[in-house]
Amino acid sequence: MAPRPPRGLVPALIWGLSLFCSLPGPVWLQPSPPPQSSPPTEPHPCHTCRGLVDSFNKGLERTNRDNFGGGNTAWEEEKLSKYKDSETRLVEVLENVCSKSDFECHRLLELSEELVESWWFHKQQEAPDLFQWLCSDSLKLCCPSGTFGPSCLPCPGGTEKPCGGYGHCEGEGTRGGSGHCDCQAGYGGEACGQCSLGYFEVERNASHLVCSACFGPCARCSGPEESNCLQCKRGWALHHLKCVDIDECGTERANCGADQFCVNTEGSYECRDCAKACLGCMGAGPGRCKKCSPGYQQVGSKCLDVDECETEVCPGENEQCENTEGSYRCVCAEGYKQIEGICVKEQIPESAGFFSEMTEDELVVLQQMFFGVIICALATLAAKGDLVFTAIFIGAVAAMTGYWLSERSDRVLEGFIKGR
Repeated sequence: MAPRPPRGLVPALIWGLSLFCSLPGPVWLQPSPPPQSSPPTEPHPCHTCRGLVDSFNKGLERTNRDNFGGGNTAWEEEKLSKYKDSETRLVEVLENVCSKSDFECHRLLELSEELVESWWFHKQQEAPDLFQWLCSDSLKLCCPSGTFGPSCLPCPGGTEKPCGGYGHCEGEGTRGGSGHCDCQAGYGGEACGQCSLGYFEVERNASHLVCSACFGPCARCSGPEESNCLQCKRGWALHHLKCVDIDECGTERANCGADQFCVNTEGSYECRDCAKACLGCMGAGPGRCKKCSPGYQQVGSKCLDVDECETEVCPGENEQCENTEGSYRCVCAEGYKQIEGICVKEQIPESAGFFSEMTEDELVVLQQMFFGVIICALATLAAKGDLVFTAIFIGAVAAMTGYWLSERSDRVLEGFIKGR
């Protein structure tokens, strides 16, 4: 059960202050919860392997000038083997190859650590490319550039220039993907070797293709001008090598609802809702109605609201009519409120003073605070003028006066605070 505040002003203030201080922090300063986001997608294993190899190579560069650290490098290399190909260097590189938060890298390193050691001690000379040896040949996670899929098939357009150089081969370099070409804007076809809809060829040779945009509504064209159109986009009609807008609202092509009207736009159209006053319309506003909605009447060429409150429509006692757009409602008259469907007269409670619920002890405390503030104020004013004796005198007089008037001021102060 929630704690209840004590009665009385002073105890209630103390209780509220203690409750506020017990809170973990001000509500208005607590940060709002972060918006939920979809979990990040895991990187392809080939990309993880490539990152691992790149980090490994950076580690080799970082330790390229290092040695065993014993002070006698020549003796160490002669007796202990060279640091360049030592297990010590390999361990130092592997310790920093994955960042602490890269879980996928650590998992792949754990699976391939023996392969990396085998390459380090036995395969470096015959297979100097660690990425090719580890990621493609041994783990079979990656494919050579320009290929994709489990069998490393060539991308459309060939391995030398996938997608003609004007797109991206999906899955290129990995053992996944479909090999589909995602072409750049203006290019299309299986290998991005054609100009897409709305573009025309500016230049083409055996290895080069340049596509440029047609004039706005042209789907196919022979040049950039308005009069170079060969085929129009949807919503346009070809007329003397130019594309002109089709007015769907003037034909049967528009498909709008019964309570909507058609608005023609460039290359298309829009359906907009009729005014509330209309049952079917030919345009915007109450002056374009085919028929008036219930609660409206024809006045000239417009459908206007009927004021139902001009007749007796609210039969209840102490009710009055309130006209609304297309209808009306019955509400209680001023000074009445509805209870169980009947309008009854409101009972206005007597106003009470702000401190009417204060106890006698609390009033005494406020009286003492009031006279104390007066004494301090008078003493401060006197002290600012460097009149020390005047401050003492005024303070003493105020204190004596407060003490003398304390009993006589009860009625005055209580009447002022309680409104009695």
